[in-house]
Amino acid sequence: MADDKAFSLSRRGFLASACCLAAAPIFTPVTFAAMPGDNRFVTIVLRGAMDGLDLVQPYGEPSFVSLRPDIALAPDKGLADLDGFFGLHPAAADLLPLWKAKELAFVHAVSTPYRDARSHFDGQDMLESGGDHVAEEKTGWLNRALATIPRSTARKAIDINTSTELILSGPNLVDVWASNSNFGMGADEMQFLTRLYANDPAFAKAMDEATRADQSAKMGEEPGTKRGEQITDVAALAAKMLLREYRIASFSINGWDTHVQQAAQFRKAAGDLTQAVLTLKNTLGPDIWRTTVVLAMTEFGRTVRQNGSGGTDHGTGGCCLLAGGAINGGRVLGSWPGIKDEQLFEDRDLMPTADVREIAAAMLCRQFDVGAGDLTSKIFPGLSFDKSSQFLKV
Repeated sequence: MADDKAFSLSRRGFLASACCLAAAPIFTPVTFAAMPGDNRFVTIVLRGAMDGLDLVQPYGEPSFVSLRPDIALAPDKGLADLDGFFGLHPAAADLLPLWKAKELAFVHAVSTPYRDARSHFDGQDMLESGGDHVAEEKTGWLNRALATIPRSTARKAIDINTSTELILSGPNLVDVWASNSNFGMGADEMQFLTRLYANDPAFAKAMDEATRADQSAKMGEEPGTKRGEQITDVAALAAKMLLREYRIASFSINGWDTHVQQAAQFRKAAGDLTQAVLTLKNTLGPDIWRTTVVLAMTEFGRTVRQNGSGGTDHGTGGCCLLAGGAINGGRVLGSWPGIKDEQLFEDRDLMPTADVREIAAAMLCRQFDVGAGDLTSKIFPGLSFDKSSQFLKV
């Protein structure tokens, strides 16, 4: 294996600091790409269809409360006012200092080109592949972007027990960390790693703890970590690798499919996202954070009206989050379509007015100087994008 020393140090650092992640059912692969330059880019996929109307609530719309009597908030009920029309969910209130520092922005009424059956599987395929149609692209848009960015080809892919998520899958080599909770390694693989690092005390200790935690989880015992702590560990791992030679990181946060009793479930998920962003900022430090963009996005939004179970169903127009010292935030961006009956998509969803791929394209252009030609032909086929994009001004 090429670059064995870097491989050893990376894995040892990961296991020593996040050994309990092996038992975390919400943990997803964390994928990295190494390249020269100072700018960093982090993508966070919010799996399950994050309700952007709950995260950034249009409390200035007169009908909002009547459409969501059990979910809608107002500034006098804990909602953090952003601009007199939109307010931030109280579970994400710790992000307000970033908003005030213009290191946080939101884009409302965004979507992929997906308009069909509102399937999580198909929606995530579109979000991560970057294509115009379901299953049109077999690789991830972020992986295809790597071919257009000057970078070192010396590093090899590191894949302990699974492949990359779709967004970074493809022919361009990336490094992967993954928990064995979702894609458990076989006994022979575990024995191989144990033998390989038998003389590495830090790895051996972490491996033992991770194995015992995994066994406890399988027996239904509490492995000793809470969900929020696990998310923090994932974000800290991503940030620590970005402090080294890596410039791109990607991971996911699950738990956004809020069909039932959304108020409680959404609070937990929004808290996870908040902690992930703050952990990235705090771990990177002010100098690196200044060159960083974080893009959190989801496969589609949710219905404007709440359902009979105090939740929301699969929708269309959604919301994405932008954070980092490299953006000019403090704004809710996008063209707001309104939520009156005649303004809804198919009489139920927030009407999408922007393509989420345009936001991702703008960030690749800003951070790595990827040209419009590559963005529209190689990375996001079918996307209309040029230097006049409003998102280049973020």
